[in-house]
Amino acid sequence: MSKQTITRVEKPWGHELIWAKTGDYVGKILHINRGHRLSLQYHRVKEETIYVSTGSMILLIEDDQGVLQEVPLKAGEAHHIATGRKHRMIATEDCDVFEVSTPHLDDVVRLEDGYGRQGTSKA
Repeated sequence: MSKQTITRVEKPWGHELIWAKTGDYVGKILHINRGHRLSLQYHRVKEETIYVSTGSMILLIEDDQGVLQEVPLKAGEAHHIATGRKHRMIATEDCDVFEVSTPHLDDVVRLEDGYGRQGTSKA
């Protein structure tokens, strides 16, 4: 057992705390400020599950037919995001979202971004 280093990464929509990082998985806490939204994106390899710890958000996620659906999520609710699914998180209140994923942090294909980061592949 070893004490983990927590890395804070400032984002235009809030910040993230990376609290676990191994060769098999990554654990993050995303703090999304009310009214902000992450990129409309997908991952080529990365797979993730999110859990809303505080606040509320809308998860815009692609369904099996390729249509983007709005899924409201509040504290205590979780959602799986499969590899290749387009998705976006939109905070309706300040929220803290736990994300557990495969360790592919740079696997981000941004299709649309309100902060000028389209097409980049950095997390």
